[in-house]
Amino acid sequence: MLNLFAGDAVYHRPGYAPLVGRESLKRFYGEERAIREGSHSVSAAVLDGDRAAVHGEFHGVLKDGRAVSLRFADFFVFNDKGFFQRRDTFFFAPMV
Repeated sequence: MLNLFAGDAVYHRPGYAPLVGRESLKRFYGEERAIREGSHSVSAAVLDGDRAAVHGEFHGVLKDGRAVSLRFADFFVFNDKGFFQRRDTFFFAPMV
């Protein structure tokens, strides 16, 4: 997963401060992420120049053992070499 990101990429994800750079992303995916395992299924994808958006579902297990199923949307901006320069994730979950 890390190899898809530019070295100075920024990832915005609910509940976390912006993750900046591959080292920050490596720490997130290896240590901080609340998800133990799971899978994504993409139901729609749109590509427009250097931007892409995907929508789908995630099903998995959190590190505390709870099962989780939710819808998500991700928005990407690519750099001139095709790597993710920015990623923004949104979850379809009751919050307010």
